[in-house]
Amino acid sequence: MSEDALYEIRDDRFRSLIAGSARLEELYSGCRWAEGPVWFSDLDCLIWSDIPNERMMRWVPDGSVSVFRSPSNYVNGNTRDRQGRLVSCEHGGRRVTRTEFDGRITVLADSYKGKRLNSPNDVVVRSDGSIWFTDPSYGIMSDYEGHKAEPEQETRNVYRIDAATGEIEAVATDFIQPNGLAFSPDEKQLYIADSGSANHEVPSHIRVFDVVDGRTLKNSRYFCSIDNGNPDGFRFDVDGNLWSSAADGVHCFAPDGTLLGKIRVPQTVSNIVFGGPKKNRLFMTATQSVYSIYTTTNGAQYP
Repeated sequence: MSEDALYEIRDDRFRSLIAGSARLEELYSGCRWAEGPVWFSDLDCLIWSDIPNERMMRWVPDGSVSVFRSPSNYVNGNTRDRQGRLVSCEHGGRRVTRTEFDGRITVLADSYKGKRLNSPNDVVVRSDGSIWFTDPSYGIMSDYEGHKAEPEQETRNVYRIDAATGEIEAVATDFIQPNGLAFSPDEKQLYIADSGSANHEVPSHIRVFDVVDGRTLKNSRYFCSIDNGNPDGFRFDVDGNLWSSAADGVHCFAPDGTLLGKIRVPQTVSNIVFGGPKKNRLFMTATQSVYSIYTTTNGAQYP
């Protein structure tokens, strides 16, 4: 694929973030709907979810791919806490879990105000150890990505789990379908995608909130829209540029919300993560496959 076919330049600033000699690589194919990539630098591997197949997969740099966990309880989004433990959103269990170092599964959240969660989707961990996750209803809408059921929560919320007490608090309750989320590199803002347009006639956009005292969200405002498909998962580079999944690939936005450019991918991209030894390799889960491409910037996520 030529550079002209691979990249769509909307702003010259995008040129400093991409490597002209880099090529899009398909690392694996055979998923039904790939989601939730997470990079393990200490183990030098990528782990992701194949939700309908109810499994999690692992890729290592020599090209080998193996099953990491099966059954997975329809795990969707994944991240790591600051101790390096895997934190996952389970559609099947309608819960957020943590995989301990000895392999035990700890349930972090499965209900709010006495009612079951919908189907936790994506999750991030702040430096203070608090865990923030979205809870749309995708995983209970059919039996394809979970178990069909009626929602018990009146709204589709974003939640925070306190690191010290384990208390669960709803921090945003006005989304149609909250999806991907990520903190800005300085953790002063939280960005949250609303992919409600997949089922409603509303914009496909990402909103940004100010984080107050590490606990609450204030000053909600529009950040950007995806012009092809829906925003699902996204991550930041060290300079505060936001890289988002889209139907036609990956869209890169400047800190001011300007669309800088796109990386074109043959399949609909669901989630992304920076990885590799220098965190300059962008991994993309995309419908049936997992892709990667090297960039000239570095991801901001930890550990």
